[in-house]
Amino acid sequence: MKILILGAGVTGSSVAGALASEENDIVVVDFRTELLDALKERFDIATVAGNAAHPKVLEQAGARTADMIIAVTDSDETNMLACVIINALYSRPKTIARVRAVDYLNNPQLFGPNGIPVDIVISPEQIVMEAIRNLIEFPGVQHISNFADGLVRLFSVKVVADGSLTGKKIKTLKERLVGGKIRVVAIFRQGVPMVVNGESVIETGDEVFFVAPREEVRQVLKELNKLEAPLKRIIIAGGGHVGKRLALALENDHQVKIIEKDPWRAHKIANDLDHAVVLLGDCADEAMLIDESIDSTDLFCAITENDGVNIVSASLAKSLGARKAICLLNHVSYSKLLPGTGIDVAVLPNQETLGSILKHVRRGDVAQVSSLCGGTAEAIEAIAHQSNDLNSVVGFRVDSINFPEGIVMGALIRNQQVISIHHETVFEEGDHVVMFAMDKKLVVNIEKKFQPL
Repeated sequence: MKILILGAGVTGSSVAGALASEENDIVVVDFRTELLDALKERFDIATVAGNAAHPKVLEQAGARTADMIIAVTDSDETNMLACVIINALYSRPKTIARVRAVDYLNNPQLFGPNGIPVDIVISPEQIVMEAIRNLIEFPGVQHISNFADGLVRLFSVKVVADGSLTGKKIKTLKERLVGGKIRVVAIFRQGVPMVVNGESVIETGDEVFFVAPREEVRQVLKELNKLEAPLKRIIIAGGGHVGKRLALALENDHQVKIIEKDPWRAHKIANDLDHAVVLLGDCADEAMLIDESIDSTDLFCAITENDGVNIVSASLAKSLGARKAICLLNHVSYSKLLPGTGIDVAVLPNQETLGSILKHVRRGDVAQVSSLCGGTAEAIEAIAHQSNDLNSVVGFRVDSINFPEGIVMGALIRNQQVISIHHETVFEEGDHVVMFAMDKKLVVNIEKKFQPL
């Protein structure tokens, strides 16, 4: 697939890295040559220097023959204008555009049939906000994502010393998590995927991924002694796009404070919020945190645009008595700095956003993708269809599908109902199947079996 990526910033770079390793023909466009040079050193891609919304630059980048164009520059207007130009000049490759401004997103008719010709609009800030809100709803988990329109949830927990999971075999968990609808789909040990079968033993420090029906998640966490008390008193460090959206989402049901160092920004978001308290100051100021009763705060959420500030302020908040700390990291490599800081969960915006793009890039009939473990693994919801060749799963039993080791079936949804998966279960037309690929290189095997009609 030939894919043009407009923008070589943080999002564009992560998308280029994810897609370049999958035999795609990638061209990245940006006016910042230093970013393009850095990308070419890391990946086997082509680059074009220039304004991503100029017709001459788009022509030079190969927009005429592109299958897909992903516009993720730092400017909403550039992204939308590029899509308008592509629609006017070319035979309409599929377009994905990042749009950050709430003013645009609050007017969906702008992107309707008679509006700006964008096939898929993504808002990374909204995606990240929802990821953090899910972590707040289930404070005992490390990650949680939705599949099948929310009917099924994938979540992970960290195994602690002397915890209820430590030293247990998977088959003993199956006896507690009965019904066949709750499944262990992956175990990562120090970032490395482990074989998952009934004899697999869970160790301290492992991250264990479960798939369960939405209404069963709390009960599963309770069984695992991971159902923590609700997070009510929350301090948000950073009043940017994500911080403001999070405050708006939480302020009616939680006690929310935002710390913002920029006076103009602090004043602006204070006018937009009804109940949250906006504080002007430095989120890494110990005296300020103490004054704001950090020791009785349930959650400190460090989501500024600076990874270093996020790590320092979240670590400081934990040391001063905050019950939990979440830290936003744009650079995946920085997550290696977290052990010993006390920070409970790191949220990776690029990873969260990547899934929303990958579901449109995947060659099978894919409804949802969640990029996991720093982008090395994926959870995929694919739709089964009858085929004339042997690649379809329709009509076959689960135990006859010869997926390679590393692909685990997590859930089966049929007619909006979650169905238990057993060896003798037979797939039917239109079934939605949630699978976990422990290495994204295995995804091609899923694509072959779940081709669109």
